[in-house]
Amino acid sequence: MTIIAHPKTKKQEAAIEAVLKALNISFQKDDESPYNPEFVAEIKARMKSAEKGNVTRIKDPKNIWESIL
Repeated sequence: MTIIAHPKTKKQEAAIEAVLKALNISFQKDDESPYNPEFVAEIKARMKSAEKGNVTRIKDPKNIWESIL
């Protein structure tokens, strides 16, 4: 069985760990994102660019290449 908790503060995290240890339940912490940091940075940069209006609009989804050229 797997239980996934999402504590919002360090205090909550510490409390959950204390309870698990007191009950002798094994657990693992995964503080790292499963995504490549370079990939995440690139996505964030693209999102900022899109927010500034740097986007390509597709007028006709049936004929993508003609609608963007």
